[in-house]
Amino acid sequence: MADLIAETEGGVAKLRLNRPKALHALTAEMCAAVLDALERWRGDHTIRCVTIDHAEGRGFCAGGDIRLLAESGAGDGSAARAFFHVEYRMNHRLFTYAKDVVAFMDGVTMGGGVGLSQPCRYRVATENTRLAMPETGIGLFPDVGGGWYLSRLPGRIGQYLALTGARVDGAACHALGLATHYVESARLDALKRDIAARPAELRALLDTAHVDPGHAALLDQREAIDRLFASDEVEAVFAALEADDSAFARATLATLRTKSPQTMKVSLKLLKHGAGMADFADEMRQEYAVATRVVQRHDFLEGVRAVIVDKDNAPRWEPATPEGVSDHVIDQIFAPLPEAEAWTPHD
Repeated sequence: MADLIAETEGGVAKLRLNRPKALHALTAEMCAAVLDALERWRGDHTIRCVTIDHAEGRGFCAGGDIRLLAESGAGDGSAARAFFHVEYRMNHRLFTYAKDVVAFMDGVTMGGGVGLSQPCRYRVATENTRLAMPETGIGLFPDVGGGWYLSRLPGRIGQYLALTGARVDGAACHALGLATHYVESARLDALKRDIAARPAELRALLDTAHVDPGHAALLDQREAIDRLFASDEVEAVFAALEADDSAFARATLATLRTKSPQTMKVSLKLLKHGAGMADFADEMRQEYAVATRVVQRHDFLEGVRAVIVDKDNAPRWEPATPEGVSDHVIDQIFAPLPEAEAWTPHD
């Protein structure tokens, strides 16, 4: 069975992720297949809209092919660069696609799954949605457009999510605008059948299926998050948390002490730059330059070892503290690539 199912039903084109044993994590081949399908459907006037979901099993999409990235990063990095290049082209193509695209985020939606869903015009959350960008826990950073999407969330919630990797449920996704609609999972199959039967009524069908998601608990901490994560300097965030004796601050500080100091600094700088980006292609170009360097640095290889390979969950970060990560190192990571090596959108 193919890892990506691309099919049509009436006026609807369907992209279905189909790697259930890997929670539908994306491979380079899946990203390329998405691009190919979108290109085929772009000029097909019988196709009114595109849907993205998972074919079977749990999850929506748990991320990308982390093992491949780590194995490549430990070598010459060429396979990692190829993966990022095609994945970011897919992200950008979805962002600029003329036809309506709806993603059904029914389950785990992490990393690459965020990059797949957030460019879509419509994003449906359910009670099963658990959205997160947990990359700092493995020495990576919230890429696939994270610098764009997270920097545009209310207040400093994006910075909080980028550093902590906290999971966001369906109610909070809707409250923050990460989801446009909230639909009970039991209603999804009927909704998809309705869309296949009446694709021209996509927005009205989504609006009709939408229900009140209930209380978004994350927003109870909005004031604390805005205050504690007010700075774009990781050291200042730590200082603010250390000076606050609330249970939330203590728990958040404990979480941040498990993350890569280097990629926490990368993440805050990415969001600071992303907030001022005028074009999504510029965001992807910068993220590609950063990703190709971070993936070959110690913290990513060590994070994958600790969390995914050995599973001891005891990464030894280098440097071990934010103070040890120099501005010079961060500037090197963010330096533009030579034109011949830079990311480019799909033609």
